[in-house]
Amino acid sequence: MELVAVDIGGTHARFAIATRDSDGTITMDEPVTLHTEDYASFQTAWEAYRERKGGSLPSRVAMAIAGPVGGEVIRFTNNPWIIRPALVNEKLGVDSYKLVNDFEAVAHAVARAGEDEFLYLAGPRGPLPATGRLTVMGPGTGLGVAHLYREASGHYRVSATEGGHIDFAPLDSIEDAILARLRKRHTRVSVERVVAGPAIVDIYETLAALEHKNVPERDDVAIWTAGMNGTDSLAAAAVDRFCLSLGSVAGDLALAQGASGVVIAGGLGYRLRDHLPKSGFASRFCAKGRFAGLMEKLPVKLITHPQPGLFGAAAAYCQQYGDN
Repeated sequence: MELVAVDIGGTHARFAIATRDSDGTITMDEPVTLHTEDYASFQTAWEAYRERKGGSLPSRVAMAIAGPVGGEVIRFTNNPWIIRPALVNEKLGVDSYKLVNDFEAVAHAVARAGEDEFLYLAGPRGPLPATGRLTVMGPGTGLGVAHLYREASGHYRVSATEGGHIDFAPLDSIEDAILARLRKRHTRVSVERVVAGPAIVDIYETLAALEHKNVPERDDVAIWTAGMNGTDSLAAAAVDRFCLSLGSVAGDLALAQGASGVVIAGGLGYRLRDHLPKSGFASRFCAKGRFAGLMEKLPVKLITHPQPGLFGAAAAYCQQYGDN
């Protein structure tokens, strides 16, 4: 069975042909990435991709979308496209489709990925649990969170959540200062304000204020770059602080979901793959008072699949439709 897998964000739309083999294995050809600003609509981007593939595409499509997928009209936060689910078959010329939230798709990718596509971060070594609940989370422009439940039969269920919007809980005086800074703009501060890519700006500027330093205004990309390559010690401290908070939030979500393991995903999570094991991420993950012993027993890994959104969208389609 062949289908088109699509991963649509604010800046890019990625396409690939996915194939489900008779043993259930899903493979994909080389993805094609298009810039959303170059196309008036998703339909015209689809047509451009179709031309690149010789003028024809499979009659099935699975789409991972950065945003809510319910309702009669799907709108994107950072691009002007809209998708009307009732018109997908007609507009794209397909027979069937599947729409999933982008992080729901990532959880499907976690469910299907091989053990060699995970990196160890914390907890006991060895494979992720074959049954039970897994918390799947990842920092990017926001903080995506999903819940994966594996059954003994080999089946699994995925739930998209809004876990990135739970309240931020400071654990030390520096995080108290970060919270105080954010409260000047937000009455309620969610974890997404601290554990997402753009948050590095507030972390960096809070650290500068604590040291009474005047620093030039910099965007998140500049701070992440300087912090990751070590050219700015204050930016590097901000990256370390980000990793601490990420560990705290990952532990909170694991407790809330009753998880038997945690998987970190997202583009930023992947960029931090070498930094997280050397940071305070693991100690913060376990810093849950009377439950510290429980947290030490939970494996924490990072998925390294190069296109989890595309792969997960295809997996979600296959779960619903099988070989039909």
